[in-house]
Parts: sequence; C-alpha cells; structure tokens
Amino acid sequence: MNMKKIVALLLMSVMMLALTGCGGSDKKDEKAAGSDKKVVLKLSHVFSPDEQLYKSMELVAERINKKTNGRVEIQCFGQNQLACYKDGLEQVANGANFISVEDPSYLGDYVPDFKPLVGPMLYQTYDEYEKMIETPLVKDMEKKAEEKGIKVLALDYIFGFRNVMTNKVITKPEDMKGLKLRTPGSKLFIDTINAMGATATSLPFSETLSGVSQGVVDGLEGSEFTNIGTKCYEHVKNVATTKHFLGTCGVYISTKVFNSLSPEDQKIVAEEFAYGGKEMTKISTESYNKVYKELESKGVKFNDVDHAAFEKATEPVFKQMEEKEGATPGIYEKLKAELAKIRAAK
Repeated sequence: MNMKKIVALLLMSVMMLALTGCGGSDKKDEKAAGSDKKVVLKLSHVFSPDEQLYKSMELVAERINKKTNGRVEIQCFGQNQLACYKDGLEQVANGANFISVEDPSYLGDYVPDFKPLVGPMLYQTYDEYEKMIETPLVKDMEKKAEEKGIKVLALDYIFGFRNVMTNKVITKPEDMKGLKLRTPGSKLFIDTINAMGATATSLPFSETLSGVSQGVVDGLEGSEFTNIGTKCYEHVKNVATTKHFLGTCGVYISTKVFNSLSPEDQKIVAEEFAYGGKEMTKISTESYNKVYKELESKGVKFNDVDHAAFEKATEPVFKQMEEKEGATPGIYEKLKAELAKIRAAK
C-alpha cells in the first residue's frame, strides 16, 4: 500500500471518529434539553372555589410551577369541569397528562384493598388515618397501584368527617328508611348508604342542590366544609353526625407521566403534594369549630346518633368487599389490628 492510500485511510478514520463524537454530543445535548421540556398537566376535582381542597390544589400547583421554573405546569379544574371520579382515574391509568383528585375508594377498581382502607365507621380522628396510611400495609397497596399504572402522590387531603344532611332528625338506621340520599358514584359509598338504611342515589355534585330542591333526593352526605362551601344549608337544615366516612381525597398521576419527569421535578412534585395534604389537614382541623358555629348561625341543627347501631349495620359492607369485590380476605381484621396499635400508642 503506497503512502497516499495510507494517509487517505488515516484521514477517513479521523473524520469518522469526529462524526461519532459529534453524534454522541448531540444525544447528550438532546437529553439535557429534554430535562427542561415543559409538561402541562390538567388536574381535576369536584370541589368549589370556596372549599379548602380547591384552594389547596391551586397553592400546590403554584408552588410546583415556581420551584420547577415553569417546567411543570399544573392547570386546576374544579367543580367537575373535567373527568372526575371513575372517569378521572381512568385517564390516569391510561397514561394521560392528567392528575385525578378523588376519594381513595376509587382506587379500589384497580387495587381492591383501598376500599376497606376508607370503609365506613372505621376512624375516630384524623390522626388515626394519617398514621394508618404510613403503615407497611398501606404502602404495599400503593406499590400495587403503581403496577397498574397509577402513582399515588398523597392520600390525606382531609376535609372532615362525612355526615348525613337532610331535613329530618336521624339517630338510628331505622330513621333512614325511605330517604333518597345523593352519593358519589363510588360503589363503596352507594353500598354504605344503602346499608345505613337509606336509598343511595348517584348524582353529579353539580346537580345535587337542584336535585334536593326539586325532590329528586331528600338530602346528601358530606362534610361541614362541603356544606358551608356549597351552601347546602340553604336546602337541608339538619345534620346527623354519623361520621360514616372520613372525608379525604388522594392525588393520582400516571406512573408513565411521572417517570417522564426529571428526577429533580419528580422530587418537587411528590414533596409538594405530600406537603399540601398535611397543610390542608391542619387548616381543616383549625377551622372546623368556626365552620360549625357558622352553620348553626344559618339555622343548621346537629344531632348525635347511635354509632354502635350504624357500625353494626355497615359491617356487611366489609364482608362484601372481601367476598365479592376482590379485597384480600381478612383485610378488615388487619386494618382493625393496625388501628388498635395506633390507639394503644396514644
């Protein structure tokens, strides 16, 4: 091989190496640019602007936007403007750029044990629930949800215990007979209200107050914060303090969407939603007495109920979850055992 050919081959080799180096640099630059790519997520819930959850979501979204320098923009839509309940969670499971804010019972369609976690007549205080969701039992449920494509960002946007709101004094399950009560579309809510003695009627919340005024339903169930925030008190004047559910929402995002964020942004999103839940629970705790007194000033009357009778009436709901809805056999006993530990540690 003559010298010219050798030189030519060497030049070609140098050029190939240079091109390869440039290609690698492009990929690195591309990857770096991808970490700064803006992601827009639509967040949906059913709450009104006067309710704390609505305000809390706005605050969390604002903090995330600021801390990510606009890389993660969360657009909040309340009052059922976008898909909610089952439909909202389905958006998440299908990988949409969507954040669903719903009662944890809706996760039960994907991981059945979430239904008994927030089952009827289970918790006596906010703190009991807060400690429960930190147990290995619940953390295992969250892992199973991730396997279904759902990342749980929080479970504790607590807005109070849910009570029965009607124009009738209710003290025992027999008093509920013949009443039609609006409930969310969750099977757990429907089964519980039916077990308590009423007839559950699923309605979008936007249609609830008109439904009460027109006699479609005789009342509804919900927290005092919902009562004051949506002016339910203008239509129903009696609250039976059944405390049949702890009113709480979880925040859910697609695992695919969450994993597409940079590690830095994942950390910010996870931390801010976790902080927002604790923040809202603190606000709810501090403001409850004020809301209670304000409702009384508007003519609302509260009455105690026979909790033992309602507990007994709703026990079959847990049994049905285990026997017909896929919940782990014995999950109710496991939850009660965890609660016993939590209460003993007080």
